[in-house]
Amino acid sequence: MTGIRLVTHQFRYDTKMFWRNPAAVFFAIALPLIFLFIFSTVFGNELDPIRHIRMSSYYVPGIIALGVISVTFVTLAHALTSLRERGILKRLRGTPLPTSVFVSGRVGSSLVIALTLSAVILTIGHLFYGVDLPGSPLIGLLITIVIGACSFCCLGFAITVIIPNEAAASPITNAVILPLYFISGVFFRVDTAPEWLTTVANFFPVRPFALALLDGFTPGTAGAGIELGHLAVVAAWGVAGLAVAVLFFRWTPQGD
Repeated sequence: MTGIRLVTHQFRYDTKMFWRNPAAVFFAIALPLIFLFIFSTVFGNELDPIRHIRMSSYYVPGIIALGVISVTFVTLAHALTSLRERGILKRLRGTPLPTSVFVSGRVGSSLVIALTLSAVILTIGHLFYGVDLPGSPLIGLLITIVIGACSFCCLGFAITVIIPNEAAASPITNAVILPLYFISGVFFRVDTAPEWLTTVANFFPVRPFALALLDGFTPGTAGAGIELGHLAVVAAWGVAGLAVAVLFFRWTPQGD
């Protein structure tokens, strides 16, 4: 079997496993849509006096960021830890399946699911909440989602290094990502937050990713809407995560 066919087979397998996991589908797919409904219903759709866009146009990119991170960083960390602690990764390591094929299948599956979820959120936002679809910035939006998804996949592999067992996967990932959601403006504006808190948020990848997505929905955005500065931060974290994963990723259960 050729390399491309192996990657395609692994991609299809990983995608099927995701959709057959009700918990993963709920938290990665359904939960972001529930948040979009709640925010748009509770907080309304008034005009933001700072960015001059409807509040729904602020929620949608934030929820896209939430969804992308959920199907990459969070879902991967949980799934890989589970596979490792059940000894499945150890057995895979002993088969002829190349490591590159396994990783490519996982990342490719997460990327396609992230793009699909983003399209669903964008469509719902447009049809039910009047969110204007990006014109020329749509290219930048797609590039931002791809870079963000790949970077958070790398971080998903990397964080498994500090997760000791399957039971600890959810507490550790939530302890890392939930505070970043709140200080990064994923759920609501943080323009009035203390400057030091904004500085901290800008250092981590969640806020730059959310801001890069928001740029495509802001009136007056020029060109393709690619925020190089924000994307550079996200990509740098992805490279760092990749380096950690290459050096320290474990294939065997704790104690082996």
